[in-house]
Amino acid sequence: MAKKPRRQRYPWTAYVALIPMALTVVFVYLGTMVWSAKISMSSSRTFPANDFVGFSQYSRLFHNDRWMTSLQNIVLYGVLFIIACLVIGFLLAVFIDQKITGEGVLRTIFLYPYAMSFVATGLVWQWMLNPTLGLQSVIQKLGVTNFQFDWIVSQDKVMYTIVMATVWQASGLVMALLLAGLRGVDEEIWKAARIDGIPRWRVYMSIVMPMLGPSFATAFVLLFVAVVKLFDAVVAMTQGGPGTASEVPAKFIMDYLFGRANLGLASAASIVMLLTVAALVTPIFYARRRALRLREA
Repeated sequence: MAKKPRRQRYPWTAYVALIPMALTVVFVYLGTMVWSAKISMSSSRTFPANDFVGFSQYSRLFHNDRWMTSLQNIVLYGVLFIIACLVIGFLLAVFIDQKITGEGVLRTIFLYPYAMSFVATGLVWQWMLNPTLGLQSVIQKLGVTNFQFDWIVSQDKVMYTIVMATVWQASGLVMALLLAGLRGVDEEIWKAARIDGIPRWRVYMSIVMPMLGPSFATAFVLLFVAVVKLFDAVVAMTQGGPGTASEVPAKFIMDYLFGRANLGLASAASIVMLLTVAALVTPIFYARRRALRLREA
């Protein structure tokens, strides 16, 4: 019977080195979460209050039309953003994986947008989509006078412009993650597929993509966190407009925290977003940890 591998023991110095980070996690991250939860159950306005009002702030939050609009927008944005990034990132990774000429240059080009800040990306796309200065104006001056692309000032379509801008920025990161996974696929799989006459697309769909499960999960978690944090691109491109058509939760929180001096309501909104992230990310990490334990057993 094979012996179970012994767990690696680390020297005490390694644990000492982790103390600063552990203290940061406990007092900065967990401490602020607990403080925000406490404030969300108080009547705090400009300054924190020590009273207790139960879940009344949460009730007010979900009766706030602006908050409900932001939730609808973030769901629409999240679905489109994550699907588009995963699909485009996978296709780019497959393209780069063909060992094409100039691979290093292409990797840099595709990954470069992710190095830009969301503010810079938002400002560039705002200019491109501006009906009087950007793409619409240029094409109309070329003679296509009927051409219209004014989505950024349309209440029904403005969220799609934010999706386009952020997908352009984040697809390169997904490409890098999936390309690393593709480079780990055994070459013997491709040789066997060629011998059996299996189409290349079928190998990707039936064999390679399931093998990339951990890479897809990592990309999904990173993209989902980016969805929840969406703020800079919206402020740079639309300021939440027209009206509240592109309002998102992070902007709602910042506006009520600093603009309207409503600390209690802003804290309640932040706790709702925290619980949303935890509810989705925790099962993924649990499943990966369980799979790792089964592999070690």
